[in-house]
Amino acid sequence: MARPEPELPVVVIGAGVAGLASAMLLAARGQSVQVYEAADTPGGKMREVRVGHSRVDAGPTVLTMRWVFEELFADAGDTLGNHLELQPLEILARHSWADGSRLDLHADHHRSVEAIAALAGAAQARRYEQFCIRSRRAFEVLEPTFLRQARPGLRHFLHPRTLQKLPYLWRSAPFSSLWQALAEHFPDPRLQQLFGRYATYCGSSPFLAPATLMLIAHVEQQGVWTVKGGMHQLARAMEAQARRLGVEFRYGQAVVDVLMKHGRASGVRLANGLEVQAAAVIVNADPGALAEGKLGPVMARRMKGVDVSRRSLSAVTWCLETRAEGFPLSRHNVFFSQDYIREFSELQQKRCLPADPTIYLCAQDRGDDGAPGNPAPERLFVLVNAPSGGTTDWPLDDAIASCETRTFDTLAKHGLRIEAAAGTCIRTTPADFAQLFPGTGGALYGQATHGWRASFTRPGARTGVAGLFLAGGGVHPGAGVPMAVMSGRFAARSALDELSRAGRLRRGKSL
Repeated sequence: MARPEPELPVVVIGAGVAGLASAMLLAARGQSVQVYEAADTPGGKMREVRVGHSRVDAGPTVLTMRWVFEELFADAGDTLGNHLELQPLEILARHSWADGSRLDLHADHHRSVEAIAALAGAAQARRYEQFCIRSRRAFEVLEPTFLRQARPGLRHFLHPRTLQKLPYLWRSAPFSSLWQALAEHFPDPRLQQLFGRYATYCGSSPFLAPATLMLIAHVEQQGVWTVKGGMHQLARAMEAQARRLGVEFRYGQAVVDVLMKHGRASGVRLANGLEVQAAAVIVNADPGALAEGKLGPVMARRMKGVDVSRRSLSAVTWCLETRAEGFPLSRHNVFFSQDYIREFSELQQKRCLPADPTIYLCAQDRGDDGAPGNPAPERLFVLVNAPSGGTTDWPLDDAIASCETRTFDTLAKHGLRIEAAAGTCIRTTPADFAQLFPGTGGALYGQATHGWRASFTRPGARTGVAGLFLAGGGVHPGAGVPMAVMSGRFAARSALDELSRAGRLRRGKSL
């Protein structure tokens, strides 16, 4: 009797959250899975940096769309609560302007209404309530038709359950820019800035991003959570559950080539020369990495890269272990520039950093009461938006140094004094991000979401190459931790479907 062929694993390249999600779901359906990661730890852009005696979240800092993670762990045979301790935030963010005005957005809708009334008057507060209704309706239309679809198309919007809600989407002015829509709601320029900032959540300009991004306001109203121990614990929890399901992880193992056999992806070659055969390959990396030949010449010929001009924003970040005094920091803080139009005009120019940047600061040891967790130096993560680049056109060193000076001078003008000693600050630039994440040019969010078509032009999980699938923030449905997890789900589902049709799925069931 002939021996049965050994079961080949699905190989996942990259242990970012999308790759981890794919691995979890495939293993939960009985599929053998191996994950190869060039770094020493999981998480990808959900990374932490050691500064002094501390570890600082140096990527995403909060968890939103909790239902995405609840569903993921449920489909992997467990519960999110068994792995992570989540703390809901009452103050979503504290906002500060150069004129001395401040505004806290709250998880409690009515408290936000009251805060806006105190800042800008009762009429603006009523307009905010209308804006919240508009953002909720946009989410209700796009969640089933776009976010949950592996490849959204017209047929999803014409579903009977959706048709009755389409007028709401139309009233959300999907063909207008976010900034134009906000101008209709908020004559107060401070509120335009505040809600225009949602475009930067996917690395885009509020002057070019579609108005439908206002749905982020509704996402935040559904809840914002911190993770005990830092966001990196989410990656660790996903890895732990994947291991329980039998997934094998190989860290410090860079993949340099996707192997092809009979016109389909058949395995990978590692940097050490070892070849691993696979039933299918899922690439958790920026699509540009394939197009640039980071995974071999065959993939470079077959994959289409992202036009440099369409890449999303990058950033300059500082991770600090320091003392901060003077300004009443909450956990999440935004210090706005005085001229938003100028800021984003400058960001569209390569090598150019804004003369007056908007600054995001996460005080990772503070909660809603604003008090540091202990009297020791606290952990701060500071970020300003920056342009991404091509191969060599990132901002120059002198521009980065000037940006750093302006950033911390601006914080001082808002009343925040930061004491940073040698060895207590780690700076990361667009060029550094380009090296950390190959094929991105430093872009942190894949393709920018500029214009209403942009959301539909991101690559999907299926590549057109049999046996090869994509996952990650550069893939549909887009940037951000929940979106990356959903892309991992689509990749796992697509791989299982293809293996099943080819008669190569020996166990388990489809997602």
